[in-house]
Amino acid sequence: MQKPLILITNDDGITAPGIRCLIAIMRELGEVVVVAPGSPQSGKGHAVTLDTTIYCDPVQSPLEGVREYACSGTPADCVKIAKHEVLEGRLPDLCVSGINHGSNASINVIYSGTMSAAIEAGTEGIPAIGFSLLDDSWEADFTQARDFIKTIAEKVLTEGLPKGVVLNVNIPALKREAIKGIRVCRSARGRWIERFDKRTSPQGRVYYWMTGEFINNDLAEDTDIWALDHGYISVVPVGFDLTVHEAIDTLNTWQL
Repeated sequence: MQKPLILITNDDGITAPGIRCLIAIMRELGEVVVVAPGSPQSGKGHAVTLDTTIYCDPVQSPLEGVREYACSGTPADCVKIAKHEVLEGRLPDLCVSGINHGSNASINVIYSGTMSAAIEAGTEGIPAIGFSLLDDSWEADFTQARDFIKTIAEKVLTEGLPKGVVLNVNIPALKREAIKGIRVCRSARGRWIERFDKRTSPQGRVYYWMTGEFINNDLAEDTDIWALDHGYISVVPVGFDLTVHEAIDTLNTWQL
């Protein structure tokens, strides 16, 4: 039997430790093709490249049987060029994005290049998962998540996903024995409060560094933030139909 074809991408770049771990895990499940940004693309959301050229160059993989390509574009670009050019129209059985260095829980899913790559795959009818570890460090330890990631990916390969749904999986930065399990939940209704550090360059030009603080006032026990705070891996089904269907009747009362 032909092995499942698994497309791997991320937003931290093709050399990031997170994607290297994910490649090793997925190689146990199928035929792996990697198309990932050649440089970090964190926070790019679902941006696509329209105003400049895109390069997608093969790179030598340290793992036998794995094909890897470094793309000059965004994570969403990576999925598009993988489907139409690298894979020559062959549809992957699964697309996995990550493992992201840092959280993509709650409102972070909107800004995330990791999740945008997964969502882009989902729009093409490819079952997709975004994986993130709640540790921003380049030296983060991804080994504690290995078994859980493999289990979730295997389940999606065998069961599929509901139409219009991709999975947003976040993993607490805990030792393997401290992780209590997996919880399917909803995104917490959190938000970022931004601040801008205003500075002046030696040439006299004003510039800014953006910083911020994440605020979560959603204390319900069915959210991803609650699960992560209490030692669980969170699995949130994410849709890419952005219509708020229950608001249609309300807007129709406006008699526009």
